[in-house]
Amino acid sequence: MTGPYADDLSLALSLADEVDALTLAGFGNASIRVETKPDLTPVTEIDRTAEDLIRTLLEKTLPDDSVYGEEFGTKGGGPRQWVIDPVDGTKNFIRGIPVWATLIALLVEGDPVMGVVSAPALGERWFASRGDGAWKGRNRKNAKRLRVSGIESLSEATLSYSDLTGWEAAGSLNRFLDLQRKMWRTRAFGDFWSYMLVAEGVVEAATEPSLELYDMAALVPIVEEAGGRFTSLAGVRGPFGVDALATNGVLHDDVLRLLGQDLPGAV
Repeated sequence: MTGPYADDLSLALSLADEVDALTLAGFGNASIRVETKPDLTPVTEIDRTAEDLIRTLLEKTLPDDSVYGEEFGTKGGGPRQWVIDPVDGTKNFIRGIPVWATLIALLVEGDPVMGVVSAPALGERWFASRGDGAWKGRNRKNAKRLRVSGIESLSEATLSYSDLTGWEAAGSLNRFLDLQRKMWRTRAFGDFWSYMLVAEGVVEAATEPSLELYDMAALVPIVEEAGGRFTSLAGVRGPFGVDALATNGVLHDDVLRLLGQDLPGAV
């Protein structure tokens, strides 16, 4: 890989190696302490320790870069910002379900240019950097290049999501159900995994009505480098809305028309 962010990707992959060892050691441990944050989402000591590890390693390697993480907020400024979700899928992590991952992204002047999604309990990792394509594998040496599907009709496409309660809270449950009825198949794979399946070309659309920057930043380069599109439900590119839609690109506008007008931030 020879793109402008190849070195950053190498660093992110090494960070993921370090964090995977930590998170896997805590996975399935019934004695892990679980707390409830002010937004009523759960957090464990593993979430905080994992993010602290990434921050410490970044500080040693790239001290001038900014870091923004789910657990400890923003540190530093400047055009380069690393965005971290130490454990995306904490509820799964707590219950012993292997669908959780560490998300590491780099934004340069607000553009998500590199992303790593590492899911060690699944034995899977996805990564991309701008101009170098999207890949699946533990490292660059043995990775398989990803490409979205070419399916052109909703009636032949698969949709993945997290749950229905968020759509109900957003006042768009009926619209979402209408979309489901137009799809060939729907499954709630949930969280990061839905979007990685879009990049792999086995799912055509993934969407959620309520997300944060750290939930999305690492996903965007992977979906886009695989040939797909990632926007808010208002159609704005990237991870900066309050919601997300990722597709194979061909179906994007069709799904936006069906979903985009009733959600917060939509136009």
